[in-house]
Amino acid sequence: MPKDTTAPALRRYSVDNLTCGSCVARAEAALAAVPGVESAVVNLAMRRADLRIGAGFDPAALATAMTSAGYPVHPVDGVALRTSVGNLNCGGCASRAEKALNALPEVLEAQVNLALKRADIRLADAGDWPVVQAAMDKAGYPVADLDPPRTDSPDPEPEAVDEAAPMRRAFGIAAALTLPVFVMEMGGHLVPAFHHWQMATFGTFPLHLVQFLLTTAVLAGPGRVFFRLGVPALFKGAPEMNSLVVLGTSAAWAWSVLVTFAPGIIPETGRFVYFEAAAVIVTLILLGRWLEARARGQAGAAIRGLMALRPDTAHRIADGTETEVPLADLGRGDLIRLKPGERVAVDGTVTEGETHIDEAMLTGEPLPVAKRAGDPVTAGTVNGTGTIVYRATAVGTDTVLARIVAMVEDAQATRLPVQSLINRVTAVFVPVVLAIAALAALGWLIWGPDPAKALVIGVSVLIIACPCAMGLATPVSILAGTGRAAELGVLFRKGDALQNLSRVDLIAFDKTGTLTEGRPSVTAILPTRDCDADTLLTLAAGAETASEHPLARAILAEAKARGLTPAAVDRFEAVTGGGVTATLEGETLRVGSRAFLQQAGVAVPPQIPPP
Repeated sequence: MPKDTTAPALRRYSVDNLTCGSCVARAEAALAAVPGVESAVVNLAMRRADLRIGAGFDPAALATAMTSAGYPVHPVDGVALRTSVGNLNCGGCASRAEKALNALPEVLEAQVNLALKRADIRLADAGDWPVVQAAMDKAGYPVADLDPPRTDSPDPEPEAVDEAAPMRRAFGIAAALTLPVFVMEMGGHLVPAFHHWQMATFGTFPLHLVQFLLTTAVLAGPGRVFFRLGVPALFKGAPEMNSLVVLGTSAAWAWSVLVTFAPGIIPETGRFVYFEAAAVIVTLILLGRWLEARARGQAGAAIRGLMALRPDTAHRIADGTETEVPLADLGRGDLIRLKPGERVAVDGTVTEGETHIDEAMLTGEPLPVAKRAGDPVTAGTVNGTGTIVYRATAVGTDTVLARIVAMVEDAQATRLPVQSLINRVTAVFVPVVLAIAALAALGWLIWGPDPAKALVIGVSVLIIACPCAMGLATPVSILAGTGRAAELGVLFRKGDALQNLSRVDLIAFDKTGTLTEGRPSVTAILPTRDCDADTLLTLAAGAETASEHPLARAILAEAKARGLTPAAVDRFEAVTGGGVTATLEGETLRVGSRAFLQQAGVAVPPQIPPP
């Protein structure tokens, strides 16, 4: 694999005097203004800033600028680095990879996440990154920098790779080759007549030969991944889950080959083949790998769904000309036109026009929010029927949406306390299993009545004691839990909040807006004595027909649901923030807020109780 020649320029600082979201915004603005700082992300909860630095960066200038801004910074030892880790297949692999990283003098601290196949590393300031890569290559767990994007990059999340597809393909091939072997060998045990028919029709050697060919194809084809990873681990004296599979399947296959081609050297009581055991073991573990990969993919779909809230292009206005450009071409200060029904491309401030924007994905508020000149807009929110022009204030990883995604990612990468315990267990699990398998096989070989039984016992211990479930259960649970929560609008700032949530007895919400459906609807119609409900709704729907307000759409939807036709109106006038006035058969009809109606001199009934 290609190797990086330099460590990524990501620096971490603690930040003083952070007390609120406004402090974060001011601190980030001050950081971004320092020469050499390409991007800055401040975490209020952690009182921390992660800086992406480039040429011309001066730590002294940074310290001076931030002290003047009122937010002194202090460097956190080491360089924060996020990497991918190869050849992670079980909890034992993750534990050994983490141990290998932490053993390097260049690494101050490392934490490996099995589900994400990722490591968060603090590299010593004087650490040599190529040395770390070379050491991990030698250990069998190659690492590569997951280079955080620049601030002007529109896509902080790399394109997802479908890990499940190759696993599904490998399992399908293995299952197709294994099924005949399984039927030939086990079918005779289930139906004795089938066994006698096979012996009379084909004979022992041809049946064993077919099983040999099919099983060898399984091991050499879909199952070669276990040998590619497990054999080097054995030679390095660091056996892992793949090593267990290699030893178990190899022992079953080798014994069966001897029985097939050299039966004379095997005691008569042990002349049985175990080809189906080797093939079925590989097939079932490939099935497990496929299910694990699919679970990781489904969990990551929540983050991809969040990123999908951004449009691919935006209408930029430059020198009086409007051009549709990709998000990669947008920068701070650009003027962007937002048309009806479009999503906001980047964070900004409205400069022209008025509209309503649905911000439910961000705030949970049930009604779209009115926007006019000077109001902020947020990437990913949905425009209503108006057209506005806004100036970009944050792009790429600086947008609120990108920070939400980063927060979910960090929560998914968090190690729960229980996971640390599991990793310590899996680190010694495989060697212990190997020792138990050897002792069990040796005991049956010495004291057992049949030497073939010793092989079966040893292989059974190797295969059954697979640590994959222990190592993967917790990280995949974090992925699934935080991912599903993100889909429902619940974000976890820290992954260990999931574990602590099991002790929660009461949840308090700060406002009702977080518990709504995100769209208004008619819940009650209370007419006066002079008008029935359907007549009132017909009149109101007629007055709202030409309105663009979200409440107007709710009234029209209710009329449609009841099969009513809105009344025809002669004249229509909308009052921004108040309501509408329409003329119907010479009569004036007003629909709007209580204040709007009272100002027009309309007698308003008492407050309508909630349904």
